Amino acid sequence: MRVGQRFPWKISHLRDHTSILEGTKSPDLVLADTNYLNSTLHQWVKGNVWIYQDRIIYTGSDMPESLNGTEVLYLEDKWIVPGYIEPHVHPFQLYNPHSFGEYAAKRGTTTFIQDNLMLLLLCDKKKALPFMQQFKTSPLTYYWWSRLDSQTELREEEEVFTNGEVLSWLDDPSVLLAGELTSWPKLAGGDDLLLSWVQEARLRYKRVEGHLPGASEKTIAKMSLLGVTGDHESMSGDDVWKRLEQGLAVTLRHSSIRPDLPKLISELKERNLHSFDSLMMTTDGSSPSFYENGVMDQLVRIAIDEGVEPIEAYHMASYAVAKYYRLDYMQGMIATGRLATLNILSDPLNPVPESVMSKGEWILKDGVEQEPAFTPDWSEINPLKIDWELEADDLQFSMPCGIDMVNNVITKPYSVSIDAGVNELPRDNDESFLMLVDRYGEWKICTLIKGFANNLGGLASSFSSTGDILLIGKSKKDLLDAFKRMKEMGGGIVLIDQGELLHEIPLPLGGVMSDQPMEIIMKEEKKLRSVLKECGYAFDDPVYTLLFLCSTHLPYLRVTQRGIYDVKKKTVLFPTIMR
Repeated sequence: MRVGQRFPWKISHLRDHTSILEGTKSPDLVLADTNYLNSTLHQWVKGNVWIYQDRIIYTGSDMPESLNGTEVLYLEDKWIVPGYIEPHVHPFQLYNPHSFGEYAAKRGTTTFIQDNLMLLLLCDKKKALPFMQQFKTSPLTYYWWSRLDSQTELREEEEVFTNGEVLSWLDDPSVLLAGELTSWPKLAGGDDLLLSWVQEARLRYKRVEGHLPGASEKTIAKMSLLGVTGDHESMSGDDVWKRLEQGLAVTLRHSSIRPDLPKLISELKERNLHSFDSLMMTTDGSSPSFYENGVMDQLVRIAIDEGVEPIEAYHMASYAVAKYYRLDYMQGMIATGRLATLNILSDPLNPVPESVMSKGEWILKDGVEQEPAFTPDWSEINPLKIDWELEADDLQFSMPCGIDMVNNVITKPYSVSIDAGVNELPRDNDESFLMLVDRYGEWKICTLIKGFANNLGGLASSFSSTGDILLIGKSKKDLLDAFKRMKEMGGGIVLIDQGELLHEIPLPLGGVMSDQPMEIIMKEEKKLRSVLKECGYAFDDPVYTLLFLCSTHLPYLRVTQRGIYDVKKKTVLFPTIMR
């Protein structure tokens, strides 16, 4: 079934919708004698769902008076739930918004509320918003954030986050929230420009997502007073409870670096939380292979397995999100007037759907994938064009302070005691050269990193939180070779050891995202993990290690466009050097 006009509907379309109820026009499809989740009644209801084009025309016990040309599917032994909503997507973890959406939709996640940060960094300033708007024509539903900060220390952040650009994003109806606010300490510390943007978001009835790991009760209260409406950074049941007590909406996280959902649910049940269906869930932009077990369907299954009542579990992935973002008039429930976005299940205890419909179009029907109806135009994403050379003289590592990896993403400073003036570091320790160099070749910062790998010659990556280029490894020659190969590919991740190419992942979309389907990206990322592990990488998520080396919302030491940055002291310890 191919749909016609999509929301917003014109008066003529609305008259067509009511004429179906009056019996003078026929629906396109009736899902008959089925069990559907009525979210307002909070129960399963036996009945019929009438669908015309992209809209649910009626839900209840009646059948249409006119069935001229109508397809009727009798689903007596099936269960229908709303399409799942992922409320907190970072759609650039090697995958891109389109590849992630296509993959997620096959397992029932058809609505995405996602980060716009990479669009701001990789598009020309005036083209990021038009690029985003093309996703409105997709059969899937894409909503967006408006970032208010960069999550790192940019050299010219004020040119990326201008007042005009922030307000233009907040004015777009596809933008549902401001944030996430990784710079909340600036907000708390008196940054009036940031506070004004938060208030502008609230005046436009947008939500404001915090980023408050480990925050005290008073800090949470202060953020609520300043305009924050929700947070996804709870790491314990007590964290969730504190946020709920202060009136924040809470999204429970289960991601590749924080797989916390079973623990959070267990601890909330121990505290006798009576209802879970006002909570939301997110995978928080996990690494590709994390999604082998599903997207929101994976989280619904975990919630059910942990003892959450099934209807509440489904609501955590649909109705609760729609209510919080004021979308329940349009989606997040199986009811008259809503978009025909739904999942057909064989069993209410199994959240993996047999069939998936989004805006009236079958995405998956009886287990068979349907032909994609939307392909984005990537021409507005600036390609990584490196028209400069990296020379041996650039690789000068004389910094007295290095970066020590505590885990995948947390780093601390350490005093460099070895001779870093050599062409290759010894392989009997875990120290490597580390360099961040501007994607346009204008500046660099060089230091050492401890704990990344003890047996890797060179890694070059244009995948980072700023789109600049990371070099890590033992051998300056391998670093130069890896950079050269990465440059030839037009961006990506390259691993070379003793002149041998170990692995490469092309990232042609801005040097940050792949243009390949999710299944291919998963395989490439799994191989990246395997190769790095053989080289001595001691952790389990190199994608996030590369992404967060530049990110100043985590302790304690970061390499940034401004230099080596002490997060706690908010100070540049060693500035970048112009090349």
